[in-house]
Amino acid sequence: MSISDTISPPAALAPATARPYRPPAPLPRTKPLSTLGFMVALRENPVTTWGIWNFEKPITSGKTALGHMTGVSSPAGIRHVMVDNVSNYVKDRLQLRVLKPGLGTGLLTAEGDSWKAARRTLAPLFAPRTVESFVGTMHGKSRALAARLLARADGDRVNISDEMTRVTFEILTDTLFSDAIDGTPEEFGRAFTSYFENQGQLSPLDMLNAPAWIPRLNRMRAQPAITFFEERVKQIIARRRALIATPGASVPRDILTLLLEAADPETGVGLSEAEVGANIVTFIGAGHETTANALSWTLFLLAKHPDAQAAVAREAVRAETMAPVDWLDNLPMTRAVIEEALRLYPPAPTLSRMALADDEIDGVKVAAGSTVIISPYVVHRHRMLWSEPDYFRPERFLPPARDQIDRYAFIPFGAGPRVCIGQRFAMHEAVIVLANLARHICFAMPKGESVMPLQRITLRPSPRLEMLLARRADT
Repeated sequence: MSISDTISPPAALAPATARPYRPPAPLPRTKPLSTLGFMVALRENPVTTWGIWNFEKPITSGKTALGHMTGVSSPAGIRHVMVDNVSNYVKDRLQLRVLKPGLGTGLLTAEGDSWKAARRTLAPLFAPRTVESFVGTMHGKSRALAARLLARADGDRVNISDEMTRVTFEILTDTLFSDAIDGTPEEFGRAFTSYFENQGQLSPLDMLNAPAWIPRLNRMRAQPAITFFEERVKQIIARRRALIATPGASVPRDILTLLLEAADPETGVGLSEAEVGANIVTFIGAGHETTANALSWTLFLLAKHPDAQAAVAREAVRAETMAPVDWLDNLPMTRAVIEEALRLYPPAPTLSRMALADDEIDGVKVAAGSTVIISPYVVHRHRMLWSEPDYFRPERFLPPARDQIDRYAFIPFGAGPRVCIGQRFAMHEAVIVLANLARHICFAMPKGESVMPLQRITLRPSPRLEMLLARRADT
């Protein structure tokens, strides 16, 4: 099937039989790593630990330096863990040791009743109608970004990673937090980059389950960022509490207000100050870091595939006759290249769980206390699930091919009850930003330069993406 079969001729890409592009990624290992080699690779870049067998078998199981692990890549197995028997699988200790120092007990790290209460409280803010009310802000910030970039001279070199971080932060603060966050995008960007790069580099002490009181060098390096978050969150909460207490004040019904007013329907007990703060940091961090990375990878892939970039630009021209709220469902090529970027470079490349009780997945026994790994990075490149899995093929996400993809073979936002609460927000945002940029600007990589995926909690380009910009001739 060619893209021209599913998109009207003006927006057609080259057919799927044209020369494919294989984006950069570590080659799967052909031999198992030694214990020391595994720990070193896990510390330097976890996506380099995967062997060719992980991309060929539906399930793998065995002992590692971190204990017994079961890797699940089959859609049926993923559904079992994330939906059918989800109560048996909780966040594992290593994941929590990495995330909790900066994110606390927020929606991403909470378990049990505290997670359920937070999820119920925040769900209304991500209802389709509410997300659609944010589209105007997404559009305005995207157009402002395009204008900033157009003011640069043709051929200028721009750090696209930083620009994507800035625009997603601006959208987040203006929508979910009603512009209540005190601090510039650059300050928060530097803090989150420091946190992810340092805290996200696994400590051997954590791998070996050493006592938490033993100092970790990575945590010491991340501490200034954690302190920055704590101070900013205290200021944010104090100002909003004062506003709520002011008679006759107009109080935004945003995430911040919902968190402060949240109460358990049975006990009437609200969230603690620590829980409120943890959720604020979680949404600021996860809410813009993941989308910024997805957009950076998308622009990189388009820079390497000029035909796809031109097709998105032509689609963006036609989008000018539509309301931005309709773009998500009516810009199929734009959405397809974003989803293909999410397939190749999922923002959360590893999802890990601990089994509370003995279980069986795809006929493989799983012992209580052992770790189950579901890696979107592996699943999205699995030989049993995808044709030419290592190649950039956005046509696989165009209708009708998109409808043939198994729900549990494409999991950039997770699945089941803990599926990312903001996935529709993120997709609206990504489509709107990309269309506004592609409409006016051509993106290219500097000659001789490339990037590789680096896992530091999220999957980010390394080094940070710098690109060459040029004004499109028809703008």
